[in-house]
Amino acid sequence: MGQAPFPEINPDQSVELLKELHILTRDGKMNQDSRRKLKQVYHLYNFIGPLLNQIHLTALEGAKNYSIIDHGAGKSYLGFILYDLFIKQKNLGEVIGIETRKELVTKSVELAQKLNFERMKFFHLTVEESISSDLLPNEVEMVTALHACDTATDDAIRFAILKKAKHVVLIPCCQAEVAATLKMHKEKSLRTLPLTELWRHPLHTREFGSHVTNVLRCLQLEAFGYQVTVTELTGLEHSMKNELIMAKLHQGPSQKAGEKVKRILADLNLHDLMGRFFVPM
Repeated sequence: MGQAPFPEINPDQSVELLKELHILTRDGKMNQDSRRKLKQVYHLYNFIGPLLNQIHLTALEGAKNYSIIDHGAGKSYLGFILYDLFIKQKNLGEVIGIETRKELVTKSVELAQKLNFERMKFFHLTVEESISSDLLPNEVEMVTALHACDTATDDAIRFAILKKAKHVVLIPCCQAEVAATLKMHKEKSLRTLPLTELWRHPLHTREFGSHVTNVLRCLQLEAFGYQVTVTELTGLEHSMKNELIMAKLHQGPSQKAGEKVKRILADLNLHDLMGRFFVPM
């Protein structure tokens, strides 16, 4: 691949990939929107890159391969960026995209072949299939989910937990399930719980539901022994979907965090979602 013609582009970056991802125009030019997208990409990589380096060094010491799983991959935007900036420079590691839409898997396979990204794989699998599939390794070092809509982020968390992934990186998007359940039980909650005023109005239901969803996700990860960090990915001037959740497996299950999940679900009349936000028994 030719070297990037702009100083703000990483010299190791594939120009052809940036064109395919529409970060560069087809003729290789940049505009203000391109620069904004590129800035967001590199900002995210600044968080993930050090984790990949840790994973790589550990794998070198143990003389074994490692796998980065992009779950609910969509067009595999994040997977391609991680491969291009890190994995392709190394003699170890692979990126595997998991997606339920077969046409997107086909397109990703074609793009990887076009770019000669030989250690990228893509599978058309549901979350349940991905957990038990022989196509995937038993050990997983990192699971990512970039803007995986609604419950697809929870599917990525479920996969990561059951595979005991060492790292989990999530940028949640479009959390509708909790808000819909809050709405369903709103009249009952209004009669018994003054805090229901926090989500009485439809706009607040949506926003509160989104916030509660991510709080439950963090507690669920903590319940399974992950150390969780939540931060802002980009400024609100770029995107309202700017929450970055990063988790590192570091200890055994936390009964206290699990009890908090159960208590929140009970107090907010979200019993229906116990299966979604499962915690250790």
